[in-house]
Amino acid sequence: MSNTPEPDTAVEGPAKDELYALDASGLKRRTSSFSQNNGNCVEVASFPEGGRVLTDSKRPDRNDLRFTPAEWKAFIAGVKAGEFD
Repeated sequence: MSNTPEPDTAVEGPAKDELYALDASGLKRRTSSFSQNNGNCVEVASFPEGGRVLTDSKRPDRNDLRFTPAEWKAFIAGVKAGEFD
């Protein structure tokens, strides 16, 4: 078993400005199960270097949002804690 953390649990990774320099075009994106395949959803992808990129599938003309591993970890913790309910 590897001691290397999965990208979801990694806290270190590229700095914010480095994330925006990375090419996200070839990343495999996932959509929410709540989107019901209607094209109105948020897509998320993981960078191999760490961090996440979010895009709005109904507005591909808008810039994506990129999050460091620490930011993503804090977001997920907030979701699990009900901070956005």
